[in-house]
Amino acid sequence: MYRFFRVSCLLAIAHLGWAQPLQKITINYATRTGQVWPLYIAKEGGYYQKYGLDATLIFAIHPAGIAMVVGGEAVMTPYTLEQSMTAAYKDGSLVALGSPFKKSLFALMANKSITRIQDLKGKRIGVSQVGDAPYNYTNGLIAKAGLKQRDVQWVPTGGDVSTRATALLSGRVDATMITAPVYFKIEQEGYTNLGNISDYEDIYAPSVYLFKKSTVAANPKLPELLVKAHAEAIKRFYDDKAFALKAYQTWDKQDPADLERTYDHYSRVNTYERVPYMPAAAVQYILDHVADPQISAQMRVFDFRKVIDNSLVDRLVKEGFFENLFGPGIKAEEDRKAKLAFR
Repeated sequence: MYRFFRVSCLLAIAHLGWAQPLQKITINYATRTGQVWPLYIAKEGGYYQKYGLDATLIFAIHPAGIAMVVGGEAVMTPYTLEQSMTAAYKDGSLVALGSPFKKSLFALMANKSITRIQDLKGKRIGVSQVGDAPYNYTNGLIAKAGLKQRDVQWVPTGGDVSTRATALLSGRVDATMITAPVYFKIEQEGYTNLGNISDYEDIYAPSVYLFKKSTVAANPKLPELLVKAHAEAIKRFYDDKAFALKAYQTWDKQDPADLERTYDHYSRVNTYERVPYMPAAAVQYILDHVADPQISAQMRVFDFRKVIDNSLVDRLVKEGFFENLFGPGIKAEEDRKAKLAFR
């Protein structure tokens, strides 16, 4: 008995000696919305640890998120495509490796006296800063009503969705873009929902996994580990509603009914990409909707194949990762998305 116990102890000690320590990393998230839900699940569900990562999630809004990646304070951030493209073309030091998220439930909310988008002419519209994601989405929506960006007054509020919501409720602005579930409560108070980007297939608002190229060069396996961890989190989102809701509440307390409403919508429309190819149509949409004419001209001559790379997803498809994770039924989706991917 003693000999068996001694051998068992030695084997246990040897196993602990062989175990590789977790790689400590920091990931930025620049929004408290459904865009980063898979990060919450990956953290709470142990998927970072499964792939050998000890991940710390740090909140910092744009442009601080990109600054963290550029400065090496964060290895990655799930950033909106338009902000990533605007930052990446300047010196080519960043790279987007996959697109896990189609778009948020993002509504253009207005005060109670405004009943249609056309009424916004000459009115004050709140954005965190001119050129950010809410600014671009607002332009996409008002354009459908025949308004141009110069037809309204842009009011930078700083902060995130909570700050923009406060600006609307206080009367500082007449309208602003608000994400779910925050806008649900504002809607219940009688404010006008003028439109939601989720209602328009031709308004592209995906996020990307944004890295610094030098970070990838120094740790080439890291992007693969993160894409795999988040893919597992996305599968858990679709498979386990109760856990997904609990994980979100751990990081961002919301009204349970509102959060469940958000979950049901995201699940129904498959907002999270099981096979995270960046579609070519989304890249073209961003190029067609750059607000600043000078920046638009510069971006149109830049070769974005230098900073948007679908090869990692290609390799994981070829190796059968997504098929093993989601089952053989994912093959048709892989083939369809590969044909539509940015090349």
